[in-house]
Amino acid sequence: MKKAEQKLLFESGNELAAYAAKQINYHVMGYYPITPSTQIAEYLDRMGAEGEHDISLIAAEGEHSAAGICYGASAGGGRVFNATSANGLLYSLEQLPVQSGTRLPMVLNVACRSVSEPLSIKGDHSDIMFALNTGWIILFADSPQEVYDFNICALKIGEKLSLPVIVAFDGFFTSHQKRVSYVFSDDEVVKNFVGPLKTSLSALDMKNPVTIGSYMNEPDLINNKYQLHLAMEKARGVVEEVFEEYEKLSGRKPEVIKSFKTSDAEVIMFVLGSSYLTAKAAAEKLRKKGKKCGVFSLGAIRPFPFEEIGELCKNAETILVADRQDSYGAGGGNMSLEIKAALQQKGLSQRVITRIYGIGGKDFYEKDAMELFELCFEKDVRSFDYIGVYSGDENFTPEPYFEPVQEENVPRLISCVEENGKLVVKGATVKNTLSRPKRLAPGHGACPGCGIPVNLNLLLRGMEGNVVLLFQTGCAMVVTTSYPKTAFKVPYVHNLFQNGAATLSGLQEVFRKMKERKELPEGEITFVMVSGDGGMDIGMGSALGAALRGSPIIIFEYDNGGYMNTGYQLSYSTPMGAKSATSHLGKNQWGKTFFHKDMPQIMAATGMSYVATAAESDPNDFIKKAAKAQYYAQKGETAYIKCLSACPLNWGDRPNTERKVIAAAVDSCFFPLYEVERGQTVLSYDPEARNKKIPITDWLKMMGRTRHLADEKYDDVTNRIQKEVDRRWKRLKVQAEHPEL
Repeated sequence: MKKAEQKLLFESGNELAAYAAKQINYHVMGYYPITPSTQIAEYLDRMGAEGEHDISLIAAEGEHSAAGICYGASAGGGRVFNATSANGLLYSLEQLPVQSGTRLPMVLNVACRSVSEPLSIKGDHSDIMFALNTGWIILFADSPQEVYDFNICALKIGEKLSLPVIVAFDGFFTSHQKRVSYVFSDDEVVKNFVGPLKTSLSALDMKNPVTIGSYMNEPDLINNKYQLHLAMEKARGVVEEVFEEYEKLSGRKPEVIKSFKTSDAEVIMFVLGSSYLTAKAAAEKLRKKGKKCGVFSLGAIRPFPFEEIGELCKNAETILVADRQDSYGAGGGNMSLEIKAALQQKGLSQRVITRIYGIGGKDFYEKDAMELFELCFEKDVRSFDYIGVYSGDENFTPEPYFEPVQEENVPRLISCVEENGKLVVKGATVKNTLSRPKRLAPGHGACPGCGIPVNLNLLLRGMEGNVVLLFQTGCAMVVTTSYPKTAFKVPYVHNLFQNGAATLSGLQEVFRKMKERKELPEGEITFVMVSGDGGMDIGMGSALGAALRGSPIIIFEYDNGGYMNTGYQLSYSTPMGAKSATSHLGKNQWGKTFFHKDMPQIMAATGMSYVATAAESDPNDFIKKAAKAQYYAQKGETAYIKCLSACPLNWGDRPNTERKVIAAAVDSCFFPLYEVERGQTVLSYDPEARNKKIPITDWLKMMGRTRHLADEKYDDVTNRIQKEVDRRWKRLKVQAEHPEL
């Protein structure tokens, strides 16, 4: 095979993963944004907008669904691609054995990252180790160049074996750090290397219908798993074959096992991923001092190269395994356990030392590697430990930053009274509630002009007594709870995007049960879930479940129109036509291609007692609705409030104009103000009746993300948006006029 022409690029691992995918030109990518893998979808979307590929990028509402999209596309015989990280990988985890058990190939990139809780977005290996037993081949790249090379090899390996393949690499270290790398100049070279698509089975073959994923008992199931085992054993040879073929084409030989001066080494260190290059530099320096040190790493952790590791380590006295995760209670991370097994399988009995390092993205420097090597030349060393940790002060007692806000220091200023079958709220004004202490303290890290703290404070102004808050992951959570400080003067709990309402339901229920058993003092607590940044996409199922159960909680959605905490990718509430990192402008694309989701109407369809929309442009109305929501929650019913929340950083407007922008969204009827109370719709504000209704373009042109829609070449798009906004507004008016609707 002739070596192909290549060119140099200065790119990151994420960019090169996307570049390889573009050159392969997959059929489908199902994805969901999560740091630090999100850029892969962003780069592909940008290239797609310019017509560089025609991959269908499908934005799912969560990683579980993204994995389902990929499974469905591969069941149709297509070539399929995805990327994820950390909790996203875990959320989709149950889909991984489905993919491998049905022997449907695809490629998944994992930019490895810490798994919460506590929440951290920095790189380590605690996510990828959960995938070891899923039946996927797992390649592990140590550089952006290897990310590119492995992505091209992965599809060919997967299709030869009918197995899915993960390409893993270190989050932020490899995913974001740019390096000079070679790529093939001609996309056709990559397509020819991968070869033509050969589908062994397809759910789209109507002449030969197949059942994919049948119900299976013993003895058939054990045979199925045995066949999966045989395929993984066959992979040992296939991976090497593809790597050798790739070497002829590129001049670079991807390695299953990578080593540096191990043949005569007394001490050998194992590290996985980007730390390999650091450890090599440290070993070289110690060699110059007369200390025989070597290093090895793996380019594939599934299938695991037991035989090769045993052969490589047979002459060393000490093996130090540096694990970037811990298999808690097992005396080492997963790589430690498997390397020990490899040595035992070879009949070797070297001393094996494990050190857990780099958790949460903690840097690994040459001096750290040298200290680990020096440790191995000592006689009495603990076989297992962490490095880089610090011991806390056992006598330390944290002092509160603020006086807690509880019932006794919240003056009762608002009353909700049933009058003639209607709930009447009195005292719910900004002026009347000025003396109420804020439950969210100043000093948070929100961007200038961010609507989140404004909207939170308006919401909480309308609430009496004790409040417990639960925040789903998002900007609001990140900017208020950076350890070891908090901006909250009331109890606060965090859980992930997809499970906030269920978590708060459990918290509320244990409160009710413990009160019933006299295990808590008398008094009431209002439980409020705060969600935004797309949380009502991935978390919609949990929220609907709480509403259908009638959990007595308040669900508050600050809708900032995108996944802002991951850098502004489109969410289902992003306006149609808006630019985002996954809905670029280009010759083939004009922004988001579908209408914004009408979450209040979806929630109202559950039959819950109270649904409302609110806006900072009408603060008195906002406070009144918060009081109503609390009234219904304390009566044992679910309430939902949604506000439009400004994000000047990503909306592309000015912080000091946000109240006007929000008001324009209301006046254009893009975000109408109304209530659905006990099934009856009531308009809170009618811009038509006040002669204030404006065209949707007047609002769109106020923001950089949608300003392009004012160009006449997008008239078709703006006409469609205007028509849909008018339709929804007319429907609301009809619902308000007819209580039975």
